[in-house]
Amino acid sequence: MDLYATNPGPIDDSVLYDQDKHVSSAVWEGQERGALRCHEHTSKLDQWTLTSKQVELVKKAGFGYLRLIPAISLDNPLISALVERWRRETNTFHFTVGEMAVTLEDVAYLIGLPIDGEPVIGVTYTTCEAVCLKFLGKAPDSGYTSGGMVKLSWLKETFLRCPEDASTEDIERHTRAYLLYLIGSTIFSTTTGNKVPVMYLPLFENFDQAGKYAWGAAALSFLYRALGNASLKAQSTISGCLTLLQCWSYYHLNVGRPKLNHDPMHECFPFVLRWKGKQSGPTSNRDVAFYRKALDTLKPSDVEWCPYTDINQNVIPEEIKRNLNLGRSKTMLICFDKAERHLPDRCLRQYGMHQPIPEDVLRWERKSRGVDGGIDLSGKMESELSEWSDRRLHIVEGDEDVDDSEYMQWYLGITRKLVGRPIPISSEFQRMNAALRDIAHLADTLPTHGMDEQQIYSVTRIRYIVHECLRDQVGSSTIMVNSENELVKRVRGKQRVRRKGAGKRKRKDDSEQCNVAEEDAQSQLCVTAVVLDAVAVDQSGLCNVGDEVENSQLRIPATDGDDERLCDDPASVVDDSQLCQMASEVDDSHFRHSADEVDPIKKCNSQPSHAAIELVPQPSLETSNGVAQQSDCSVLV
Repeated sequence: MDLYATNPGPIDDSVLYDQDKHVSSAVWEGQERGALRCHEHTSKLDQWTLTSKQVELVKKAGFGYLRLIPAISLDNPLISALVERWRRETNTFHFTVGEMAVTLEDVAYLIGLPIDGEPVIGVTYTTCEAVCLKFLGKAPDSGYTSGGMVKLSWLKETFLRCPEDASTEDIERHTRAYLLYLIGSTIFSTTTGNKVPVMYLPLFENFDQAGKYAWGAAALSFLYRALGNASLKAQSTISGCLTLLQCWSYYHLNVGRPKLNHDPMHECFPFVLRWKGKQSGPTSNRDVAFYRKALDTLKPSDVEWCPYTDINQNVIPEEIKRNLNLGRSKTMLICFDKAERHLPDRCLRQYGMHQPIPEDVLRWERKSRGVDGGIDLSGKMESELSEWSDRRLHIVEGDEDVDDSEYMQWYLGITRKLVGRPIPISSEFQRMNAALRDIAHLADTLPTHGMDEQQIYSVTRIRYIVHECLRDQVGSSTIMVNSENELVKRVRGKQRVRRKGAGKRKRKDDSEQCNVAEEDAQSQLCVTAVVLDAVAVDQSGLCNVGDEVENSQLRIPATDGDDERLCDDPASVVDDSQLCQMASEVDDSHFRHSADEVDPIKKCNSQPSHAAIELVPQPSLETSNGVAQQSDCSVLV
């Protein structure tokens, strides 16, 4: 069997040291969280009406291309499956084919933001009124603000249209409001709803100066932090520039990709526009599990390592071209309190180079100081700012003599190869259960004649431990009932118990036989689980045992549309003698697990209680040879 069917990795946890916190650990244990809530607020961007003077100011500030990107429908399940592959230890996706990442080069090509310039950093705020009044000329009411953030709706309602005869000061104020709305709904979208921090406003005080910031690097830092947070078990939302993330996937991976129109009219910049209005057809059946399976089985042929080489380079603006080499800079990306490592040396194949085994990633403390009002973060992040200032000194280069196969051999040992289980967890449980019963059977039937005391003690310990494991699987002692008739059927993912429309049932009233069988069974219930083989039991025969069980304690799953019904329903009352018949037909050889065979130290001294009995689905397997058989039912005692 493939090693990864039972151990998805990492085999060597020196790189992915936070695996126990990662969402893939929860998914492997069957804890699905569903699709993430994706926060972008681009649906109303096209409602803004900008004058020609405003457009010119937007271009000066460095957002001339970002403003051209329309709202693109997000594929939440695809984004969620990508998040399951993101690792914040390396700031890369860990796919079956190796590591990949959204890089500075991708940011430049896809959304046209400048990736070179001054770091996006400044003073944080916990209140909005004074900042808005200074840079917008108006302050929002308290209902529109929250902890240094202002609602996008207030910006749109107040500054949607700039009057044609507005003064220069008013034009600048309206433009600042638009820019704050633009970044708050795209590259810096938050999970707090439709709000944006006002700490970005001072950066738009001078539009020429605003154009000197590395907004693309800040957008990527913000996205890296959002991906890292969303990759943790307890998270259910994600923010940041998700249009960038989704279109990056479209360009690089043949997973959920819409058909691309190659008409000349689509040769335009930025390259995100090539997916404008494109949909991949019906996606109702494409949930997270669908995309997860596609990524778990990703092949090299499904990857476009260098998707921009065939694009007409003449449409790329010169100011973008001249800084593309920074797409390979191994540096620190900064967006106020968010500093994230950019590690292109881990995904050199995206630059058309061979991939060597990368250097170790130094662990770093992710700083988050946005709540400190009035703090200039420039004095708090000296080392991160120093790395960014040296960005041109750390541009990675390729090596033609590198063998990619050495990297892949190393990579498969340090990565989490699978997210979803190749074998359903229910099947694995059945197989494990059958194996435990194999061991229990061998331990119970192993002759101890001729063994010394230590050997007998070891066999006794094995017998005790395996029966304890079998008991712990259901949380209580279990009597397996193997019925010739299928009592439990799986319908639409739910399990039901269907009553047969059989003829008149034969009744037996042999109370003495019933009592004898019951006393014999109870005397042997010190062991954890007793398997009753080849018992012909009617569904309704699993009901009350003597007078120790109340009818209200037995519940039978109802069919769709019906409330849960109790066993004392007149239509489902069963004569107690039917259970007596069941007990009398049991081969008493299965009750050989006597109390004196249990570890003397932990011997069971009390009889199990019959206080509650319920029907649960349970595999009717005596050995591992029966794993392929369907589940019947169990009586939990």
